[in-house]
Amino acid sequence: MTDYTQNLDRPVRNALTENSDNERKLTFLERLYLPEIFKGLAFSFKQMFKPDITMRYPEERWDPPAIFRGRPVLVKDNGKERCVACGLCARACPPLAISMQASETDDEKERYPDFFEINMLRCIYCGFCEEVCPEEAIVMSKDYDLVFHSRGEAIYDKEKLLVPKEELKERLDFLKSYKNRQFGQFWNYKEENNIHSVRNRDENWDTGLSIVDILEAKNDKETN
Repeated sequence: MTDYTQNLDRPVRNALTENSDNERKLTFLERLYLPEIFKGLAFSFKQMFKPDITMRYPEERWDPPAIFRGRPVLVKDNGKERCVACGLCARACPPLAISMQASETDDEKERYPDFFEINMLRCIYCGFCEEVCPEEAIVMSKDYDLVFHSRGEAIYDKEKLLVPKEELKERLDFLKSYKNRQFGQFWNYKEENNIHSVRNRDENWDTGLSIVDILEAKNDKETN
């Protein structure tokens, strides 16, 4: 009977020998590990005399830059929400943290959210809601200190989410320079209640033109 086990590759014990080029013998001090221990202690001792950069939270609070994505909030413009209840933020939210119900109004924006809720226990601060919002009505704020004593407190309604646009100026200015830069070359956005209507564009506007044709027409108009 043939013994097939002899054909199997067996691991070689201590394959790396003293004659190997990759092997290095440790000196007597290296075998004691004392020099490395003293090096670590010396590094720690040097750090003790360097300037302290640790913030004494919560007495000292970090002021995030405008690019920071904190708690999502609703923009309050002229005493009312900018939101038109289109539902794009709820559809784009990966953890399904946003829920709303739309209602009609006689104002120019025609719709508003009857209720708007965000479950902050589900929110992952991805910023997708801010990316898809056509009205810049929901933005990521600088608020990063969230504490809840119950699950019910983590569900923010519209009253908790509304923040005046003056307090969100840095983020809104950042979004203007970050989102849809090419649109500002053709018309100016209407700031009243943030209604980005396309009805107030140039009279000779042709919706069949491409972006390249629009740029060429705009350059010809400026040169002439």
